[in-house]
Amino acid sequence: MTDRTDGYVTDVGYTHGYYPELNPLRMRLALLHAGFRVPNIATACELGFGQGLSINIHAAASPVHWYGTDFNAAHAGFARQLAAASGADIALFDDSFEDFARRPDLPAFDFIALHGVWSWISDRNRTLIVDFVRRRLKAGGVLYLGYNALPGWAAFSSVRHLMVEHANRAGTEGRGTAARIDEAIRFAEKLLATDPEYARRNPQVLERFEVLLEEDRRYLAHEYFNRDWAPMHFETVARWLEPAAVRYACSATFNDHVDFLSLTDRQRGLLGEVHDPGLRESVRDFIINRTFRHDYWVKGARMLSEPARAEALRRERVISVVPRLDLPFKVRAALALNKTGPGEAVYAPILERLADRRAVSLGELEQAVKHKGISLTQVLDTVMLIASCDHIVAAQDDAVMAAARPRTDKLNAHLIERARFGGDITDIASPITGGGIHIERLEQLFLAAFQQGGTRPDDWVREASKVIAAEGTLEGPAVDLAKRAQTFAEQTLPTLRTLRIA
Repeated sequence: MTDRTDGYVTDVGYTHGYYPELNPLRMRLALLHAGFRVPNIATACELGFGQGLSINIHAAASPVHWYGTDFNAAHAGFARQLAAASGADIALFDDSFEDFARRPDLPAFDFIALHGVWSWISDRNRTLIVDFVRRRLKAGGVLYLGYNALPGWAAFSSVRHLMVEHANRAGTEGRGTAARIDEAIRFAEKLLATDPEYARRNPQVLERFEVLLEEDRRYLAHEYFNRDWAPMHFETVARWLEPAAVRYACSATFNDHVDFLSLTDRQRGLLGEVHDPGLRESVRDFIINRTFRHDYWVKGARMLSEPARAEALRRERVISVVPRLDLPFKVRAALALNKTGPGEAVYAPILERLADRRAVSLGELEQAVKHKGISLTQVLDTVMLIASCDHIVAAQDDAVMAAARPRTDKLNAHLIERARFGGDITDIASPITGGGIHIERLEQLFLAAFQQGGTRPDDWVREASKVIAAEGTLEGPAVDLAKRAQTFAEQTLPTLRTLRIA
């Protein structure tokens, strides 16, 4: 590796992941729920964008002007191809963090985002990032930081250490990362098969290793085999960020906004006794054994008065992204047993109103259920509950959607065309949500056939079968494809139409 890599894996490309927490529209609802004033996001920056799928989707699907860097030239090259396909307002670089921070042509940003990168870089690079946030994040601006967390990673860290030591042992010089990873994993598998005392005392190690065996090797290379690997406690990260003058606002994960589903009464009671915000987050992480945090931080954070917060919430819009809007059984069961969450008398009429496949504001929801004695607070609690199940997402204004539609159409056409040659990208852009929507490769092939004039599921199966059969990877008998095409017709396609994708 060259000095420029600074210990980071570069000979294996990263996966083509999409991360919804980087969507500024999603951020609005989380911050408002926590009571914070939300800035208007006009300029945004992603540091370490990987293959660039997230930054390209967000740039194409919104009016935000995005900047970003990833020092892996192959990543940056692929990201630029996506940008050229959509024509989005996006500036992509392959600079190191140090070189990027020195650029004289960067604006001040309303939003800066890093997903995962913080955990896999050196202290020197973390210092550069903190200084970049200090200088480039506007007052009132938001920082998103996703990182490996403690205590969830504590037990497995020793297994990771052994795998890395094996991969970097003497005699492996000049061998590719992928080969060394395979050997290290086989070694760790043999070690764990000896029933070591460490695994006996830490049984979750075996569970995590079983999951690891199923992961994409590209993911493993970047998750485990960089020189630097530093899961952190929340308060450690908070101390790192002190020079940037940002304050922790809230989690970007909606599950964390719905305490009654993830915490017991006793656990919630204990958290209520912890008044220090940093300690409270650390205690919560200990309770749930968190392995990854998704956090929003605000520079010069301002809390809203309750009337101002209520008015801002009433303007927020949401839309269903599932074929049949309902709460999962385990959630309904938990609500039936729990006295603190919205009961069926509250959530049922809200679900009914949201099920018409149209974007609706929280104010409109409030008016629709007001006659049932349901308050705005109850509407908000229910919306956050449904959002935590990934059944609804934030929606943009119609004018913003209309302006984004040509860009998302072009980006999606490019991504769907790629599905003919592989299934490494499973998210495409929606001009309604300002972000990505998950769609598997086979569904992309069906969508391509539909957009090319195929009107029936049989047409879609025929076209998809040609692509898959040519690879020798036909996914089961034709009857299975027919069933999946029928499901696509009845469930997926109507949702894609709602989201202005089809």
